[in-house]
Amino acid sequence: MLRQQDLGHRIVVRRIVGIREGRPLFSDALGELVELSETHLTLATAQGPLRVPVAQVHRAKRVPPTRRPTAAAVVALERAADEAWPAPTRGGLGDWLLRAADGWTGRANSALPIGDPDRPLPAAVDAVERWYGQQGQPAMINTPLPLAAPVGAELDGRGWGSRPPTLVQTARLPLSLSGAGRTPRAGSATAAGSPDERPGAADEAALDHASVMIELAGAPSEEWLAVAAGRKGGLPDAARHVLTAVDQVRFAHGYANGTLVAIGRGTVTGQGRWLGLSLIEVLPAARRQGLARRVIDTLATWGASAGATHAFLQVEQRNTAAVALYQRLGFTTHHTYLTRVAPH
Repeated sequence: MLRQQDLGHRIVVRRIVGIREGRPLFSDALGELVELSETHLTLATAQGPLRVPVAQVHRAKRVPPTRRPTAAAVVALERAADEAWPAPTRGGLGDWLLRAADGWTGRANSALPIGDPDRPLPAAVDAVERWYGQQGQPAMINTPLPLAAPVGAELDGRGWGSRPPTLVQTARLPLSLSGAGRTPRAGSATAAGSPDERPGAADEAALDHASVMIELAGAPSEEWLAVAAGRKGGLPDAARHVLTAVDQVRFAHGYANGTLVAIGRGTVTGQGRWLGLSLIEVLPAARRQGLARRVIDTLATWGASAGATHAFLQVEQRNTAAVALYQRLGFTTHHTYLTRVAPH
């Protein structure tokens, strides 16, 4: 049967779809596993999301990807993502990165264990724990899978916990914007976030798309920062560093009649190859009207003009609405990671 480690990977599911003459009828589905719970699983298939109750699953297994990224490709993308989300306090442990940002986001407050830590693995984890203790923060480690599976095994033995899996998704520029319509009803498209649709949002008056202007700026406005603070539960000084301390960065501001209704952030890193998308957020009154796609479109156009050839984003696997939108834009899962947290 499937496990959490299979999230973000291609699987095939044989499910029971009916009974004929006392015998079960089966149907096979192939796609990316984007959600797995005790009651159901969700696949991102070529035809869209497919939610299957566990009670209907006859057999399920992982299948090889059409193209498996090399270890070097995972390392290169993780380095580009680190450049795009730079923690102000940094340290090193051989090739490993140690990062802290006053606790603002897991990505900026976790070690990245790629490469050689220049010491045995148990000693490396001990050093990570000491470093974060000196920062006055709980120790966390982001483990890209399957690259950092040995690190994960060491952490399992120490009783470390795990946050929900995150999918690192990529697409070639230009994006397949013709396939993206309105944002799915189940949630908004918030990169590396959780579903944030609110009851009643569908009852808001529809916006005139011609009246919504998407503008890019080299720095975020105070309104932009306020929206980001609401999304992330505050905005310490370290957060401002994470958001702005990138050579090539743009902040998308979506205005309707002078009111900010959508935001987004784009960076170009990884020696100019990668456009990183983050904080794609649409305010409740303006959701489900395609504004997330317009923000992404505007940032993608800028990224391509800056020389980027590919885009990446990080999204929690449980945010099936965002995953479905990104799939329609042409994104597929490059690899996954788990944010591991030291026991108290």
